[in-house]
Amino acid sequence: MPAARWLRRATAASAPRAPLWLLVMVLVLLGIRFSRGALLADAYALLSRPFWPGTAQSEWLRSARRLEDQARLSQLELENGRLRGLLGLQAASGEGRVSAPVISREPGGWWQRLMLGAGSLQGIATGQAVLAPGGLIGRVSSVTPTTATVTLLTDPVSRVGVWVGRNQRQGLLSGIGTDRPLLRFLEKDPQVRPGDVVLTSPASTLVPPNLPVGVIQAVNDSADPAPEAIVQLAAPVGAVDWVQVLLR
Repeated sequence: MPAARWLRRATAASAPRAPLWLLVMVLVLLGIRFSRGALLADAYALLSRPFWPGTAQSEWLRSARRLEDQARLSQLELENGRLRGLLGLQAASGEGRVSAPVISREPGGWWQRLMLGAGSLQGIATGQAVLAPGGLIGRVSSVTPTTATVTLLTDPVSRVGVWVGRNQRQGLLSGIGTDRPLLRFLEKDPQVRPGDVVLTSPASTLVPPNLPVGVIQAVNDSADPAPEAIVQLAAPVGAVDWVQVLLR
């Protein structure tokens, strides 16, 4: 009996054992299998942590997000101001004026003419002044029963009498085919400067007096026969989508 027991012990001791690394690998594979890859992802994250982006890149991302938010806020403020201007035009409609949408404009003559979705049926007639949020933009040049064509102040055929509000120096505002018309003064020394506000002149027979027109951007004192100035219009001529026609 002791001999048989000794023999069984010797046989068990001499049987080959599985390597430890093989057991560890089997356990790892089983863990990956049952965790559906989560264990492997966690291990990768742990091993790659020293190579993760530093705080500098995180700060860059936060700065980019702040800039994006600021740009979005600025755009919303601009849109809000535009809508307030349109609402002001609508609220001011009544006796003596009518609001009308801009329904088209010529791509090749962007600074020349635009068409309105209102015409003679609404009381619009040729020669009437047209305003956008900010000030005068042109005059009605032709009408149909339901539409009207507006010749803008920037059209080369446009001529409107204006003056500088600060010192009441008179001049003639002429379109030159760009977004800024040219103001030709009637005096040799008008004594104007950039920033002066330009209004329609009481001497003009084409438009009502003292309508806001724009602001002087630059002055050419050496122009002949009299000084000239570039005027930035107060109304957004290039982006206007609603206007107001002054009936008379």
